[in-house]
Amino acid sequence: MAVSLLSKLRCITVDVTGTLIAYKGELGDYYCMAAKAIGLPCPDYKRVHEGFKLAYTDMAQKYPCFGFHAKMPNIVWWKTCVRDSFVKAGYEYDEETFEKIFRRIYSTFGSAAPYSVFEDSRPFLRWARSKGLIVGLVSNAEYRYQEVILPALGLTKAEWDFGVFSGIEGIEKPDPRIYKLALERAGNIAPEEVLHIGDSMRIDYAPAKSIGMHALLLDRFKTEAAKDWTEAGAIVLPDLVAVQQLLESDKLKC
Repeated sequence: MAVSLLSKLRCITVDVTGTLIAYKGELGDYYCMAAKAIGLPCPDYKRVHEGFKLAYTDMAQKYPCFGFHAKMPNIVWWKTCVRDSFVKAGYEYDEETFEKIFRRIYSTFGSAAPYSVFEDSRPFLRWARSKGLIVGLVSNAEYRYQEVILPALGLTKAEWDFGVFSGIEGIEKPDPRIYKLALERAGNIAPEEVLHIGDSMRIDYAPAKSIGMHALLLDRFKTEAAKDWTEAGAIVLPDLVAVQQLLESDKLKC
């Protein structure tokens, strides 16, 4: 006989960016502020944003997991990425000028300043723990998320039990091994006892399901891809309030 999913769960894992937190403003805002802070004109927002996408993709391919396997310091990884972002956007600065700009950018993105926490994030995590569930975070993020950024945003160990961050572990989504590592961190529990919540079919839903975990997706920003997710069989919900309501309704069976 089918029983409710919530009654069988021992753990919920959650993606971070786009699921629990979001960026405030645009990338160009922060690059512009860094330039203005040392008396330079603002770089073109669109060009810098496009330059960053190219530079980030290139760095992620050459030195995945923020340089983990190359033993590249986090700050060196980001310095190369930021420099290439400007160069690809058509801006080149002398070393002294770039160092001043970079230090401001690196400091900003290592703080709570560019991020906001969705209103339902903290209540949902606390609800999950009140139900006796282990709560884990699984994110393609660097070490500062765990050690600085999330605590500064108020997402402390009062809300989650463990984190699996690609920049610390050397494994990144969609590699199923990062989800297997989450199972280990949760106490070597069975995948069918875990629900993963994320915002990407490719790096959240598919790999979690591939190892036997339950999974669902959030579509906070009404993306065009959400229709495809639903057609592919995924449960797609607008926010974590809806996730909690669905779990408590016992409509999800296993």
